[in-house]
Amino acid sequence: MSREPAMVEGRSNRPRSAELYDRARRVIPGGVNSPVRAFRAVGGTPLFIARGAGAQVFDADGRAYLDFVGSWGPLIAGHAHPAVVAAVTEALARGMTYGAPCAPEVELAERVVAAYSPVEQVRFVSSGTEAVMSAIRVARAFTGRELIVKFAGCYHGHADHLLVAAGSGLATFGRPSSAGVPEAFVGCTRVLPLDDEAAAEELFAREGGRIAAVIIEPLPANHGLLPQRRAFLQGLRALTLRHDALLIFDEVISGFRLGRGGAAERLAIAPDLATFGKVIGGGMPVGAFGGARRIMARLAPDGDTYQAGTLSGNPVAMTAGLATLDLLVRESGWERLESSGAELERLLTPVLSAAPFPVHLVRVGSLFWLSFHAAGAPRVAAPLTAAESARFAALFHAMLDRGVYLPPSAYEACFLSLAHGHAELTRLAEALRESLATIA
Repeated sequence: MSREPAMVEGRSNRPRSAELYDRARRVIPGGVNSPVRAFRAVGGTPLFIARGAGAQVFDADGRAYLDFVGSWGPLIAGHAHPAVVAAVTEALARGMTYGAPCAPEVELAERVVAAYSPVEQVRFVSSGTEAVMSAIRVARAFTGRELIVKFAGCYHGHADHLLVAAGSGLATFGRPSSAGVPEAFVGCTRVLPLDDEAAAEELFAREGGRIAAVIIEPLPANHGLLPQRRAFLQGLRALTLRHDALLIFDEVISGFRLGRGGAAERLAIAPDLATFGKVIGGGMPVGAFGGARRIMARLAPDGDTYQAGTLSGNPVAMTAGLATLDLLVRESGWERLESSGAELERLLTPVLSAAPFPVHLVRVGSLFWLSFHAAGAPRVAAPLTAAESARFAALFHAMLDRGVYLPPSAYEACFLSLAHGHAELTRLAEALRESLATIA
């Protein structure tokens, strides 16, 4: 792997990716199918990935990179794990989709319900966005109320009524909301700051009788990694119960990653509804939402709240999820990931302490984030200054030159997988030490 500095346009050292990007921009808006992939926050030409194996991805030019993006979270077993690939291959031979019920969806639903104690019934969809959209619809139907409360910096997918003070790509582009969303669509959404019990109490005192649900990432991971105080989340649980509103945990990222029972188990807080994605699809497009039977009973065909999807419960995707969860149980996956996270923290702490400017490590289980905020890692959604953003962009490219692929946004979290062992973590620490020195 060349250690020469990357060209800003990335064309001299990644010609195949540059060629594909040029072609893509002619037929795909911005050349990508999800905005953060475009490298706009860091500059240069995005990597076009040809394949993945274990802890590595290989770009269209044949270069290998140690991957800490992990397809943004679902690849908890690593790329193309043999057990998952074998299960998917066998399922494919039986057909890619039926548009009818199948055994794997029943088995995966049983697995989710057994693992996540607040959930008695679950329904599968095809994305996290769809899961959240459906959970909010059933919450409104169950309560007979219209207002939804979310938190600044928490991202719950790109449904119109939730693109208000979201995180991730919107933060990357410095936009508090999205064009194309009429004010009327967000008129029933209220936004609160994270980590602020008084603001929540005040809102409920004013509009509690109209609030259907409060939705929150119990571990916000789309505007940096922002671990919340358990007392704050407990306060939300008490507040919603007092006002007969529902509490929704968006566990699309944290579910089945932080442990078998997700953040809810880790925090010992039971939400009324929860949404899932990422890990339960094993790399396939899957989302799910679930809750108590009395709430889920409002869904059609039993109830009066409509939700449907042609590819919901897809047999191949369900099989991938089952194989992934089986692997995690069989190989003590969550315990291994926690151990890897602790080792990563031990390796990176001295490296970051010696950095020529502030860089803070935030880690919860197998998720970690490098915060470039000079004032310290925040607990609320906080924008980076231009100088802080520039430092991250420089680090991103320096790491890429050393064969380490981080998320191309300073606001995105990194993910460990079972494929990241001691050698990979040591390599990360060394690349980080070298890279920080080059941009001093």
